[in-house]
Amino acid sequence: MNINDFIYQTPQLLPDLGSYKAEAPSNIALVKYWGKYGEQLPKNTSISYTLNKCKTETKVNLVKRIEADDHFHFNVYLDGKEKPSFKSKIETFLKRIEVYIPFLKSFQFEIHTRNTFPHSSGIASSASGMAALAKCFVAMESSVSSGFTKALKDQKTSFLARLGSGSACRSTGGKLVVWGSHDNITGSSGFYGIDYPYEVHNNFRNFRDSILLIDEGEKQVSSSVGHNLMHNHPFAEQRFHQANENITKLRSILTTGKFDDFFALVESEALSLHAMMMTSMPYFILMKPNTLEVIDKVWEFRKSKGVAVGFTLDAGANVHLLYPEQSDAEVKTLIEEDLLQFCQGEKVIHDDIKF
Repeated sequence: MNINDFIYQTPQLLPDLGSYKAEAPSNIALVKYWGKYGEQLPKNTSISYTLNKCKTETKVNLVKRIEADDHFHFNVYLDGKEKPSFKSKIETFLKRIEVYIPFLKSFQFEIHTRNTFPHSSGIASSASGMAALAKCFVAMESSVSSGFTKALKDQKTSFLARLGSGSACRSTGGKLVVWGSHDNITGSSGFYGIDYPYEVHNNFRNFRDSILLIDEGEKQVSSSVGHNLMHNHPFAEQRFHQANENITKLRSILTTGKFDDFFALVESEALSLHAMMMTSMPYFILMKPNTLEVIDKVWEFRKSKGVAVGFTLDAGANVHLLYPEQSDAEVKTLIEEDLLQFCQGEKVIHDDIKF
């Protein structure tokens, strides 16, 4: 796909006034993306599970048509309350996508959004948020563009989402999504995410993700800042190589269905991500003491009980427990009896991945 195919083809047509709604799920990366170049392009390939319940619901209201000028005229609302602090990031997004969605400057509009999970606490709210917003914009284009095929629509949605938040391109569709060009993944691209195109063993097709909310507060360092610190990181190139090698290894694991190999790779990826944060300059730590307590408990439980369960981390303190459906009862017992004490307000979100 040539990215010029994403340029708006009917500049003389404007979508109708009214509401355009969409929702997009969060995702949890198995092989992590950390470090970018150019305009939101990844330095390594990543792959993620798409969650079912943790999602963002967004509505864009085109309030009135106006004479286009050099500015975007919009307001943003989170849970019904105006959020001026969101405007800067969204305006950056709008400027990046203007050539692809040029009609927005012809409207005064409102963005209303809500999450089914805590915002800015390491559950990829920017990914689902930008993905949902991209879906709304593509819905506007679809309303006035003929010949807009589903394939083109899906690719453009992911392409646009990436320009708002890199990992957002993995939240626009599919259950197991690859982002970043990789020699061993046919069709993979840095410009948009694709559905993982190969066989996946049944062991990995009905998975659970229980998210232990260790800390619901704002992260001390944003993901954008963290990514930028990779530019002069002494271990960056080794990390990019490691991640791309892990994509190749994971492809084999997903075929064979071996839980031990899966959890070893996924946990190593999570710890490598946080190791890069701790060795940046300036350095920072997003894990909390209770994050480490949970990891120790999970390792002890898996070793003593032989239950298929592992963890991963996003760019935050919260712990994602990944496990197959067959481990559900035992892992839920572990959470209730041993792990809730480490969660803020004893909060946990139980989500799943089914495909």
